[in-house]
Amino acid sequence: MQKITILIHCKDQKNIIASVTTFIAQVEGNITYIDQHVDVEQNVFFMRLECEFTNSLITLESFKEDFDKTLASKFDMSWDLYNQEQKPKMALFVSKYDHCLFDILGRYSAEELNVEIPVIISNHNDLRSIAERFDIPFHCVPFTKDNKEEGEAKQIELLKKYDINFIVLARYMQIITPKLIELYENRIINIHHSFLPAFPGAKPYHSAFKRGVKIIGATSHYVTEELDEGPIIEQDIARVSHIHSVEDFIMKGRDLERIVLARAIKLHAERKTMVYSNKTVVFS
Repeated sequence: MQKITILIHCKDQKNIIASVTTFIAQVEGNITYIDQHVDVEQNVFFMRLECEFTNSLITLESFKEDFDKTLASKFDMSWDLYNQEQKPKMALFVSKYDHCLFDILGRYSAEELNVEIPVIISNHNDLRSIAERFDIPFHCVPFTKDNKEEGEAKQIELLKKYDINFIVLARYMQIITPKLIELYENRIINIHHSFLPAFPGAKPYHSAFKRGVKIIGATSHYVTEELDEGPIIEQDIARVSHIHSVEDFIMKGRDLERIVLARAIKLHAERKTMVYSNKTVVFS
């Protein structure tokens, strides 16, 4: 039995849902999930659909060809099809902070994430022992303002070698280069605190503590060339008060970072996000 996920977006128009579901029925497919959304302001239609086929004569190649010819051309769709049997390959980029890395690898070991992790890439050697503990190849690629081109070339070489589908910045403390962003457009996920741009710099929680904030949060988003302004995938908050120390702020912030990043990875890996006009449509 083949199980696939289809993501569609196009100009909103009549008869899209009926046409898609009828097509699936005609090729002996069984729809197990369907959801849709219309952006009224931009007049754009979005759909996510899961279906399965018991007919062994239906191949993915023939399905794609027929779908494109019968529906995609007619409605001028942008669409992607994914085989649910194939787990996407995820590369982790890390620096020295280990809380997100431990959390991701723990969930990965417990089979909570529908991904493969073939490689961990870092600009430092500090977290190599963690990668070795989980038996995942670790590559240290020095990356500074003086060797950006060399570092970028090595990163891209490793990503190609391991056939990576998407990248997660698990507290990677370097700015991703435009070339890498272009190669993995809407496929690089970052996590950061939600104080931006109010408390930038190396110690945002200290600044927030001095200001007496009442809410702290974390945001996971796709990386664009505009620093920390890419399409948002997931967010969460925690309340704080005068009774909390700066250490409490940091601990709560790191907890949020772990949770929000894990949710974003899960949503992306399960093909539940669609990016349009620097926003995301996130299906349940």
